[in-house]
Amino acid sequence: MGETTGQRQTGYARRMMPFALLHDLPRQLRRPSVRDLAWALLSPPLLSTPPCPQRHPLAGSLWADQPQRLGAWLRALDDDDAPLRDWLAQLGSRRLGLYYERLWQFALRQAPGIELLAANLAIRDGGHTLGELDVLLRDRDGVHHLELAIKLYLGPQHAGHDPAAWLGPGCHDRLGSKLAHLANHQLPMSAAAHSREVLARLGVTQVQAHVWLGGYLFYPWPGQAQPPAGANPQHLRGRWVRRRDWAIHEGERWQPLQRHAWLAPARVEAHECWALEQFAAWLHVLPRQAPAQLLVRLQVDADGAWQEAERVFLVADEWPGLPSY
Repeated sequence: MGETTGQRQTGYARRMMPFALLHDLPRQLRRPSVRDLAWALLSPPLLSTPPCPQRHPLAGSLWADQPQRLGAWLRALDDDDAPLRDWLAQLGSRRLGLYYERLWQFALRQAPGIELLAANLAIRDGGHTLGELDVLLRDRDGVHHLELAIKLYLGPQHAGHDPAAWLGPGCHDRLGSKLAHLANHQLPMSAAAHSREVLARLGVTQVQAHVWLGGYLFYPWPGQAQPPAGANPQHLRGRWVRRRDWAIHEGERWQPLQRHAWLAPARVEAHECWALEQFAAWLHVLPRQAPAQLLVRLQVDADGAWQEAERVFLVADEWPGLPSY
């Protein structure tokens, strides 16, 4: 007999979110890089129906069968993060996308039931580089080519259904363009002739191509944007606001995040939490045409640390008319 509808839905859910029971774990961890790692592995994808196949990179691991083992591994790493720090120190780049890929590589090298065959595998035609395969791995379901992406997109103020209307904070990137590039260039690359030659040298004759697209969608404040077509109902979200509309309520604690800290929900120790006056002074000297700033509202937890309660992009009044960076 074939699968029932319920079994197919369960299988789909497992491929998309095998670790739903661990969704609160990143907030329970203390070390920033371990929180980012946990966030990368556990956060939901932006889309549930992208225009190309999507699969959680760990869907074929033993961790997917026993999520508590993944939770225990992350907690142990939070006690001693030296292996992760050493791995990240080799990166040599502050680009958020490369950092995200590096986090995934660390986990895939450790995941039981997964063999990481290659990462950032260059495909060349003579001396010309055609592109890279982000990840090539083998698990119980076969060999997989995975493209990994971390994206933050800001929606339009009224519509939003069209992915092309969702912009990166710097206005150089659109969700629609990224999806088209994934579907038409990045994923098909592993099936191209030049790739087959490279894969054959690794002993691979058949490969399945998938994408994993993580990140946040930011909705206008004020405004009523719809989610983009295919959005995951559980996607992570924030808001964006122009300088002229910015206002805070009495007693709210806001703080900007540096770009390298844009992944996991922020956790700020008490001595590093900005006073109301410090944020007001920072905002006063921030140029009116400054690049988009990611701000977080913080609330104190039972341990005295301050945890992110929401995140907002603060943009220039002319945004998106002027590039932010």
